[in-house]
Amino acid sequence: MLNSARLLVLLEIARRGTIVAAAQALHLSPSAVSHQLARLEQELGVALVERGPQSLRLTPAGHRLAEHAQAITDLMAVAEDDLREHSAAAAGLLRIGFFVSAGLELLPRALSAFAAGHPQVELELVMGQPHEAMPDLEAGRLDAAVVFEHPLDPWCRRAAVEVRMFFEEPQLIVLPPRHRLGRRPVVRLAELADENWIGTHGGGSGEPVLERACAAEGFRPRVRCRSDHYQVTVNLARAGMGVALIPALGLADCTGVQVCRLEHPQLHRRVGVATRATNRNPVLRAFLAELSAAARDIGSALEQRWAT
Repeated sequence: MLNSARLLVLLEIARRGTIVAAAQALHLSPSAVSHQLARLEQELGVALVERGPQSLRLTPAGHRLAEHAQAITDLMAVAEDDLREHSAAAAGLLRIGFFVSAGLELLPRALSAFAAGHPQVELELVMGQPHEAMPDLEAGRLDAAVVFEHPLDPWCRRAAVEVRMFFEEPQLIVLPPRHRLGRRPVVRLAELADENWIGTHGGGSGEPVLERACAAEGFRPRVRCRSDHYQVTVNLARAGMGVALIPALGLADCTGVQVCRLEHPQLHRRVGVATRATNRNPVLRAFLAELSAAARDIGSALEQRWAT
């Protein structure tokens, strides 16, 4: 394999025209430059220079190798610049998993601020539930995952994964227009025992949170249909198809429906971010700072809007 230091010696000889001038540029002695050149010729088995009494000239092979040496030097400079930018969080690749309702405001706000300061970073975004993102995060296919955890549906924490929770997001009741409870700011789940429900398909455990919460209140909800797309759920409630339990981040458009807080200590979600403790991706820290700032603003806004 060619030695990069010896290639640089040949390149400086080609640039400067003499061994003495090349030695000065490389901060070496002329004898050291001559030795490196001789070793390079020996390794390749071909003459690279023609030595005259008062002159030195590259052979055709020497010219060709000098061209390759220039290309290699340029490539090494590009690699150094790329790594320098990467270590300064100016460039690189960032892979982020996120759940659907985080993609309505929380993640876009964080990414907007992050991209403005890091335009050279390539982003790869993968949408899915937390239980779907965790295996990819643990395997290194994601750098971070925006996640939620519900007190009624906790997931198993892995030692390799660190989870930082930002805020508590209330679960809200969405009622059809002119519903009997619509003027109430807070309702109890048991007051809705006889209603038709628009439910979800559930998380990693399989049993939806709605069913768990209702069971604790002594009834089983009558679920008319299920959807994990909250705007579909809101539209169905607006059409009078039933009532629904929806997290606050999922309420992008609640015109035409009535929304109430629930009197229930466990009907909320904790929203945060999961990362690997061993991940040294330098652009990750900058993204997490922007995500944390966006989460503070959104968490504060949710608390003010839905305070009991």
